[in-house]
Amino acid sequence: MFIEAEELKTHLYQENIDVIARTDTTIVTAAIDGAVQEAKGYLSDYDRTVIFSAVGNDRNALLLIFVKDMAVWHFLNLCNAGSDLQLRQDRYNRAVDWLKGVRRGDITPDLPKLIDDDGRVTGGVIFGSNAKKNQHF
Repeated sequence: MFIEAEELKTHLYQENIDVIARTDTTIVTAAIDGAVQEAKGYLSDYDRTVIFSAVGNDRNALLLIFVKDMAVWHFLNLCNAGSDLQLRQDRYNRAVDWLKGVRRGDITPDLPKLIDDDGRVTGGVIFGSNAKKNQHF
């Protein structure tokens, strides 16, 4: 698993987790799974299997922070006991904005790119056209 429930202690006090979860670990696990799936949706140009199967220090530190922020946000939707909801919402929005920047290509994280069967890097296709021009005579 990319993030273990115990690792959320860097973003939320253990007593807050205990109050919200009420000893039901499936709530925390569901929040983490939802955050990982949401993050995967933004990283389609990258090798998501390698990225999210990494453990320990092999994980991208910035992605780890943002996925934790997203997991805490999903977890706090149940009850925000002892936590500043506005701070959590701001951190969640920052995480989503970062992932959108990665998807657009504005941000290039240190993550493995997706490789096709021939060993070539694959990625999104960018297409567009020039602005329409009007000719007046």
